[in-house]
Amino acid sequence: MTKAEKLLAVFSSAVKAGGGIHTAPELAYMMGECYTPVFTKFLADCVKKGIVRRVANGVFESTLTPPDPSTAIYKIIKKLRGGVLNYISLESQLSYTGDISQVIIDRVTIITKGRSGMFSTPYGVIEFTHTKKSINKIAPNLYLDNDINMYRAKTEQAITDLKDCNRNVHMLES
Repeated sequence: MTKAEKLLAVFSSAVKAGGGIHTAPELAYMMGECYTPVFTKFLADCVKKGIVRRVANGVFESTLTPPDPSTAIYKIIKKLRGGVLNYISLESQLSYTGDISQVIIDRVTIITKGRSGMFSTPYGVIEFTHTKKSINKIAPNLYLDNDINMYRAKTEQAITDLKDCNRNVHMLES
């Protein structure tokens, strides 16, 4: 089995287990390889050959066994800002709950305890906005969305976040 075939086998197994989006170090580990510049070059070559697709910097998916498109962007979010609190808020959450009439289709707005940043992916734009609020203050105002396995802000929290970030509040329905 070639190294590229082994990579595809790893992705295939991961999709069956509900994965399908992985960071370069995760792929190296699953293949029993060391995460080195040589491995990074191997992944870059696989992208050029169309074996895998880079969905964000250092995050990949298989072109043969891609993840479910309806949840892929949420998996990418967790890979980009893993290990810190992230939750869907601002315009994305208010659109989801119907508190604004605009439907946000190509962007997900995330509040994070990690760094702010914007990432363009094949599934849409991910916008991270850092918060300095303590987790103890935020946590009671969140709930887990089991369909995407991510936290979402309750409406009051999303509106507070919108105001705290100096975003446009004129779109609110009430």
